[in-house]
Amino acid sequence: MTPLSPLARPAPFSPGIIKSESLLSFLRAELIYHRIPMKSLPEYLELAAVAHGHLCAGQVLGVRLAMLGLQELGINDPIADRKRIVTFVEIDRCVTDAVALVANCRLGKRALKFRDWGKVAATFCDLQTGRAVRIAAKESSKQAARELFPELPREEGQQKAYAQLSDDVLFCKEWVKVEIHPEDLPGFKGPRIVCAECGEGINFKREVVQNGRTLCRSCAGEKYYRSV
Repeated sequence: MTPLSPLARPAPFSPGIIKSESLLSFLRAELIYHRIPMKSLPEYLELAAVAHGHLCAGQVLGVRLAMLGLQELGINDPIADRKRIVTFVEIDRCVTDAVALVANCRLGKRALKFRDWGKVAATFCDLQTGRAVRIAAKESSKQAARELFPELPREEGQQKAYAQLSDDVLFCKEWVKVEIHPEDLPGFKGPRIVCAECGEGINFKREVVQNGRTLCRSCAGEKYYRSV
């Protein structure tokens, strides 16, 4: 493969099959340009396809949703401002992978919070200013996509439409107040408590006191699993 010039950028992206060679060139370019503020929609779609394993309508919608959220907060460089952003997502589907990519928020960094509400929505919190904005996909966005590309199969039409329709057509925007407790913030350091029943350690003040005993949530009755 011909070496990539330090100033070269990959060709603009269009939804479809991603060729491995062009993708590799793109990723190499991203390593060079990773300090550039907010990327373009085509660039984010390339990266989203890699992170998620494929490109789909949910990824396109998620990228657009996150770009709008950061724009509303005035955050132009989510990499440099990574300690400034906490994002709440409300569904465990394709959209969430795209939101996490654009907002540069990761579960392991405690900057991505999941609320299992089954909604295509996310709330972006600016820890520096205390402002927060919730962006939710409009239920009418699917019909708008069908009307824009009626001749295309549903998935293909949605991908193209979600990349082109205006923010006002795709999303509802609401300024909100989010109270984030200190123990839920990135970088929080606190005592590690040992469950009096199972002996396992508990972090971030997730212990429960029952009948004078300090227990983990599992031993307190909130198990999502059972022993076999």
